[in-house]
Order: sequence, then C-alpha cells, then structure tokens
Amino acid sequence: MLGFIISFIFVLVAILLLRQDWANITGDAPQSTVPPARLIIKDELSLYSGEENSKGLYLAILGQVFDVEKGMKHYGPGGGYRFFAGKDASLAFVTGDFTDTGLTDDLSSLSPAQVVSLYDWLAFYHKDYEPVGRLVGRFYSERGEPTEALLQVEAALEQGRRLKDQALAEKQHLPACNSEWNAARRGRVWCSTKSGGVQRDWAGVPRKLFSPGSGRSRCVCVQNSSTLENPNIQEYEDCPPHADSCPVRE
Repeated sequence: MLGFIISFIFVLVAILLLRQDWANITGDAPQSTVPPARLIIKDELSLYSGEENSKGLYLAILGQVFDVEKGMKHYGPGGGYRFFAGKDASLAFVTGDFTDTGLTDDLSSLSPAQVVSLYDWLAFYHKDYEPVGRLVGRFYSERGEPTEALLQVEAALEQGRRLKDQALAEKQHLPACNSEWNAARRGRVWCSTKSGGVQRDWAGVPRKLFSPGSGRSRCVCVQNSSTLENPNIQEYEDCPPHADSCPVRE
C-alpha cells in the first residue's frame, strides 16, 4: 500500500512538472512572467526625432512605439518619411497629408477601409522594426491599457475587414468586364475567362451593376441568368441577352 502511495505521488509530481513545461512552451505561463510594456509620454517621444543630439529615432503608429533607427535614411533628417519621427502621426500614413494638421493621431475621419490600410502599416512595422513601448495618450492610458478611442478604431477595423472579404467574394462571383473606347466605334465591354483579373472556367455576359443609392454602375460578368434576380443588375440596352460583348454609348 505504501509503495502504491509513493508511486502515485511520483506520477502526480511528474504530471505537474510536465504541465508547467508545456505552459512555458505555448506561452500559457502566468502573465506575471511577461515584462510590462514600456510606457512613453509624448514629450519623451519627441526626444527621439533623429536630429543631432537626439536620444534616437522612434515613431509611433496607433500608439505603438517603434525604434526605426536602422531606417535612418528614410525617417531621419532629410528622409522621405522624416515627418513621422518623434510622434504619432497615424492619420498621415493613410492620407499622405504631412502638414501640421495632417500629422495627427486623430483617426475619426477614416473609413473602415482606410483603417484596414492603417493596420497594414502597423503590421509592416512589427515585421521590420523593434517595438519599444506604448505611447500614453489617445490610444493607451497611463496604465498602458487600451482607451475607448483604440477600441473604436479596432471596431472599425473589424468592419473594414468584413467589407473587404465581401468585396473579394463579389469580385469572384461578379468579376469586372474588359472595356475599350475609341472615337470611331465608341465604347465596348466584353467578358472573357480572365476579365477582371479573375481566372475561371466561364466567361459570362456583360451586365450593369448599380451601387445602391448612387445611381452609378459598373460592368460585371454574369455567369447565369439567375443573377438577374438581383435588382441592382441590369442588361445593356441594344445588346442581346446572351452576347459576350456589348456596345456602350455612355
């Protein structure tokens, strides 16, 4: 009996040790073992402008601070991206507005699609540069926690990603037509197995796809007549329903 108890205790200790090792491998170790993020205030960040006698070369995007000193020729004095040094100018990554009003971290004017583009920039910096901390201000509190402003941006990001996925799905289902225009023959749209940049085993027929509320349309290739049940899809005037090419007089 005593031998059984000793064996059981030995097995239990071994299991506990293995679980601890696995937690260390998978990253499930207690959060207390993760060093806290360095918190940087705006005045401190401004000291990392890359100018002579500065402390280094940092920039921030969405409140995340990166050491970009290895990109000195781009972000340092005279570089094409020098406007971003020593500050969080997240808006300008999307707008390209490098004026004083454009170099801001106020993202309230961005659409969900533009927010997706901004996060593409953030992914680029995580890939190519070393993150050094979080900027206290619009996106992170004095305790380094996400602010309401950051949560709103992240919600816009999710919306933008959904819209992007929908657009990609629509592109596969309704690829764009080929088109040409000349003064003699006017315009023409037609479909092929590669039109719209979508390789497929069907060509389809040209149809007008209207954007709801705008009154404007674009040419898409429709695979079968069932798509005509969509009220936003219409046939071209003076074009046979099954023709793979239609004249355009607009």
